[in-house]
Amino acid sequence: MTQYVPLAEARHLPFWRRPITLLFLMAAAMPIAFATWSALLNNFVIEVAQFDGSDIGWLHTVREIPGFLAIGVIAIIIFVREQVLALVSLVLLGVATAVTAHYPTMGGILTITMLSSIGFHYYETVNQSLQLQWLDKARAPRVLGWLVAAGSGATLISYGLIVLLWEPLGLTYTIVYMLSGGTTAAIAVFAMIAYPQFEAPNPQLKKMILRRRYWLYYCLQFMAGARRQIFVVFAGFMMVEKFGFDVHEITALYLINLVANMVFAPFMGAAVARFGERRTLMFEYVGLIVVFLAYGGIYFFGWGVLLAATLYVIDHMLFALALALKTYFQKIAAPGDIAPTAAVAFTINHIAAVFLPVLLGYLWLASPAAVFFLAAGMAGLSLLLALLIPRHPEPGNETTLSRFTAAPAE
Repeated sequence: MTQYVPLAEARHLPFWRRPITLLFLMAAAMPIAFATWSALLNNFVIEVAQFDGSDIGWLHTVREIPGFLAIGVIAIIIFVREQVLALVSLVLLGVATAVTAHYPTMGGILTITMLSSIGFHYYETVNQSLQLQWLDKARAPRVLGWLVAAGSGATLISYGLIVLLWEPLGLTYTIVYMLSGGTTAAIAVFAMIAYPQFEAPNPQLKKMILRRRYWLYYCLQFMAGARRQIFVVFAGFMMVEKFGFDVHEITALYLINLVANMVFAPFMGAAVARFGERRTLMFEYVGLIVVFLAYGGIYFFGWGVLLAATLYVIDHMLFALALALKTYFQKIAAPGDIAPTAAVAFTINHIAAVFLPVLLGYLWLASPAAVFFLAAGMAGLSLLLALLIPRHPEPGNETTLSRFTAAPAE
């Protein structure tokens, strides 16, 4: 029989059964499958399926379609609780990842990618909503930083095993995908059985919401999605295509990223709490401008692999500061808007993701440097938008322009 526990009473449960523990468990479970899939992807599609730049663009366009359709979460949570949907989505992500290597054709890879992407994006949408509902505003930046570190720690173990055991044990894509995906699915099933259903104090509106006063948050989400696609799709692809990284080498690079995230993510959360979302995001976007321009210089000037690897790590660390977008929205949002706006924001975040990878895949064939120079321009536009975030955002003070309006617009 399902147990329902109000959030205020959850503190009486054993620590391992509390909401914050479940958030950490899910934060660790998701990247075991997704990050392993990502780490092996470029080598898998190049070595097994003979993908080129345009093919990888198509794959990532298909992968992002469920993110674009994340608004469908609003319809699902009418019938399914958010906590249940999050865990079911994790199971789908794990199972789809487990069978990835069984379909080494263009059509098979695209189909499995679509299924795993539904699991990933619906999980991320609901998980963001649960985080903002279950964490109080004062603790949220720091706890979100620790959640990032927890996910990095779980992924570190997975990547470490790949680096250490891939060659000595003669591991294959089939074995690694099955183990990582199966682990994520098993953890999700355990969480379904072991944890009660937590009830947040503020009922969520179960309909699509677009409020004018959230316009800056929407714009920042759109630009974040566009920039992220260039990093996710082409930065790792560059390391394999241009510099010939093997599976254990690209995974070792990911390991460096994870260690950096484990060490610095909690400090990034503390930085958001101390300096505010405006300054934190401005720092991120200035850093991304420099990194993307340098990426372009690698192709334009022929700079070497050491610089490329260093930039990859810095790039990955800067994206961790995006947690400031979550806390910015938490501060300006009406309590009942969190779930539906998380779905809307995820869809907005993925608008560019549907068409950008395939278009830039063709641009990549002509000029890889141009792809990264375009990303630098996107980061510059994000910097201009970040200047509009007030030092102390709250309802009625969503942007620096809010002072010129008589009342918060709906």
